[in-house]
Amino acid sequence: VQLQASGGGSAQPGGSLRLSCAVSGLDPYVIGWFRQAPGKQVEGVGCFSISDSKTHYVDSVKGRFALSRAEAKNTVYLQMNDLKPEDTAEYYCAADLLPICYDKRSYDYWGQGTLVTVSS
Repeated sequence: VQLQASGGGSAQPGGSLRLSCAVSGLDPYVIGWFRQAPGKQVEGVGCFSISDSKTHYVDSVKGRFALSRAEAKNTVYLQMNDLKPEDTAEYYCAADLLPICYDKRSYDYWGQGTLVTVSS
């Protein structure tokens, strides 16, 4: 199983970025996105179920972030809109068959981090 995360970068407050996570070797699966800000613990951002397209989001990103699946179903996007400085973090995607959405311990497979920086 391999996960490849991409799409990080810099944005101004109010701007947008889109992260991608390509998964191979696992189907079906649930994708979870996590982030770790400097000096803080890992936080679950949201998760997406490939089998039924259900999504869940942590309150701090609801209405701003959206998970979706690419036409090539092995890729899931995290569209981040109305970015705030507090969204600055290293973002990680993780996958597993039936994980607990926000529990990083329930995911066996992880991609590399991609850095998102939001500043003016």
